[in-house]
Amino acid sequence: MTDIRNLLINGEHVPASGGRTTEDLNPWTGTPLALVAAAAPEDVTRAVDAAHAAFPAWAATPPTARRKILNRAADLLEEHAREAATLMGAETGGPFGWAMFNVGLATGMLREAAALVTAPLGEVLATDNPDALALGLRQPVGVVGAFAPWNAPIILGTRAIATPLAVGNTVVVKASEDAPLVAAHYLADLLREAGLPPGVLNVITNDRADAAVIAETLIADERVRRVNFTGSTGVGRRIGELAARHLTPAVLELGGKNAVLVLDDADLEYAVNAVAFGAYLNAGQICMSADRILVHRAVADEFTALLAAKAATLPAGDPADPATVVGPLISEDAARRVAGLVDEAVGQGAKIAVGGGTPDRALYPATVLSGVEPHMRIYSEEIFGPVCTVLTVDDADQAVAIANDSPYGLTAGVLTADLSRGLDIARRLQTGIVHVNDQSVDDEPIAPFGGVKGSGYGRFGGRAGVDAFTDLRWITLQQRPKHFPF
Repeated sequence: MTDIRNLLINGEHVPASGGRTTEDLNPWTGTPLALVAAAAPEDVTRAVDAAHAAFPAWAATPPTARRKILNRAADLLEEHAREAATLMGAETGGPFGWAMFNVGLATGMLREAAALVTAPLGEVLATDNPDALALGLRQPVGVVGAFAPWNAPIILGTRAIATPLAVGNTVVVKASEDAPLVAAHYLADLLREAGLPPGVLNVITNDRADAAVIAETLIADERVRRVNFTGSTGVGRRIGELAARHLTPAVLELGGKNAVLVLDDADLEYAVNAVAFGAYLNAGQICMSADRILVHRAVADEFTALLAAKAATLPAGDPADPATVVGPLISEDAARRVAGLVDEAVGQGAKIAVGGGTPDRALYPATVLSGVEPHMRIYSEEIFGPVCTVLTVDDADQAVAIANDSPYGLTAGVLTADLSRGLDIARRLQTGIVHVNDQSVDDEPIAPFGGVKGSGYGRFGGRAGVDAFTDLRWITLQQRPKHFPF
């Protein structure tokens, strides 16, 4: 077991109140990877104190200085890519290739945030007053409360903090209980090495049993003026309710029940490869994972057979092995939950084309289900495991109707040889993101990333991220005295 990782408050590693700690487990071995400090509410307040005190100086820091720090952090992450990927694999079970992808995209996010530092932050507004200049100015909000998840910890940990820091805010990040090292501490260490001043970024870790009170304490602090959360819809709903209670704007990127539509003119070999990537990357533990594959009846049998054959060949096991495609789920409980969804569906008439069975600790095989009906839980619940369901449709209209018949609305894919047809379908899908002639999993630092309906609201990325983490103010300059009627 490694040494204890304490909280990061005002640039110093400090123990939690009372010296409490909690275990951080390796999901592949089931053994402790580290002990991390288990914060109490008073620790959260100390972190907000530090962020609030650091805000005026950081907001006034010249933009080129902020850009230099973010670019240096990107360089450091790139230089230590293998180290970061190895830590991610040990802490979350993510295969090495997935972890390296995390590093690459997070590096891009830091550089995009650095570029945003000098982007225009206002505009001259039209006004009926000929003697005044009217301005719309965007300014940093203050302290941002960020919640970093475990499933893509380097990407999503970076996303939670990079743009808020770039536009001049300070941050208190509450790390996931399943990835406190790589989703928060590792990134904070890089930023501190890059020159980030004390108090600008603070890290809180906690025992799982204390998660609710820690979140409530952070969001309830009136000095926290933005919240961002990436995670499940159930938890995100509670985060959103807490934020709304305190009139704190929030960006919530939540769960998905993502569909990939395979139309009758799709290239089946390409479609199979695309769907396998979307369904089984990181063992299906991605908010964008392809849960539902809506396949035209004319090609459904052939597609299902090809996908099952592909899934059967995917190497599974130790995430440290570079050849591994399907690694363990985040815990044995998670694997049992996924297996339970599959077994229940099979008991109600669904058919396993490949996979299924009893988990091997936290490992569950790549699985394809057919014959799934609306009354089955797996039809509507987010799977969050290496399982996809193949649903047969008669035409594109039925595929769109089924895809939209979901409480979620994050992302979708449309596989067709006709891009114009794909664009028409994309416009009809009720999701925040659609990829035509591609599957459901994708991200870019400049893209406005987020969902609709139960998949959340607000957007990360590019200019949308700047808008999310700044306040828009109206300022007028009266150049000549006004005439007042009384």
